[in-house]
Amino acid sequence: MMGRTFAVFVAALTVWFAVPAVSIGWAQTVKITPLGSHDGEFCRSDRAFLLEDSDGTTLLFDVGRTVAGPEDPRLGEVDVVLLSGVHGDHIGDQRIAEVNAGSCAEPATTVATTPASNTALISAGKGATIIVGGHMHEFLAAKLEQAGGSADQVQILRFGGKRTVNGVQIAIIPVVHANGVSPDFLNTEITAALEPDGLTAYVGPDNGYVVSFSNGLVVYLSGDTGHTSDMETIVQRYYQAELAIMNMGDIYTMGPEEAAWAVEELIKPKAVIPSHANEAATEGGAVVPGTRTQRFVELVENIPVHLPLSGRTMEFDGDGSCVKGC
Repeated sequence: MMGRTFAVFVAALTVWFAVPAVSIGWAQTVKITPLGSHDGEFCRSDRAFLLEDSDGTTLLFDVGRTVAGPEDPRLGEVDVVLLSGVHGDHIGDQRIAEVNAGSCAEPATTVATTPASNTALISAGKGATIIVGGHMHEFLAAKLEQAGGSADQVQILRFGGKRTVNGVQIAIIPVVHANGVSPDFLNTEITAALEPDGLTAYVGPDNGYVVSFSNGLVVYLSGDTGHTSDMETIVQRYYQAELAIMNMGDIYTMGPEEAAWAVEELIKPKAVIPSHANEAATEGGAVVPGTRTQRFVELVENIPVHLPLSGRTMEFDGDGSCVKGC
C-alpha cells in the first residue's frame, strides 16, 4: 500500500512539473515596443514606448513626434498615456505623417499638432486615461477638451502616491529638468506677452515613472533628468526596479557617461534600454560607431543593454530578463 501511494505521489509530481509554465503564470511577459520614426532603427526624435502588461493593459509613454496620431497602425488600443514633461519633443508639438518619412537623422515631422498636442489628440482618439504630475493635469484637461476628449480622462498623481489600472501600478518619480509650455500651445493673449521675452508658461515639475506590472516586472522610465538621489533610495531600494529606460542624449539630460554611471551605481537594474539619444544612433539596426549610444553601451559593462529599435517588440519576464525580441 505504501509503495502504491508513493508511486501515485511521484506520478502526480511528474504531471505537475510537466504543465507548461504559461498556464501557471511563470511565462507571462511584459511587451515593450519602441515607436520611433523609422522601422528597425533608433533615431534622433525617438521617445515613445508602448508597454503592454500580460493582462492586456497598454500604456503609451511620451508620444512625442514619432507617433503618427491616433490612427498610427502600430498603436492598437491604449488604456493609459504617460507624459514626463510638456516640452515639444515629449508632448508632441508636431509629428510624422507616416513611418520612415525623412531620414533617421532628420525625421520629417511635417504635421503640426499645436495647440492641442500629439498627446492630447492621441488620448482623445483612443479614449485613454492620462496620468501626470505637477499642474500638467490641469493643462492637459483643457487640451483634451480641445481635441474632442473629456477633461475627466486626465488624472493627477503626486510624488509618493500611486494609481492602479487593472493589474498595473503607476507611480511618479522626481526629475531634475525644466517644464515650461511653449507659447505655441497657448490660446490666450498670454502668448503675445511671453514670446517677446522668450518665456514659457510653467506647469509644475515634470516627472519620471515607476511602473509595476502584474508579472512582477518593475520598470523605471527616467524622463529627462540629471542625477538624483531618488535613483538609489526610491527607484532601487524602495521599488527595486529591474528594467530602466534611460534618457542619455546629453546637454538636455544626462549624457552617456552620466547615465551609465547612474545605471551601474545607483539604479542597478537587471537590464537597461537607452532612449532620447538625439542622434541617428543605428544604421541597419546596429549601433553607429562614435555615437553617444555606442558610448553608453560600452560603459554599461555589467548589465545587458537592449537597443530600442522602432517597431521591434521586446518581451521581459518578471525578473527583468529579455526572453524574446532583444
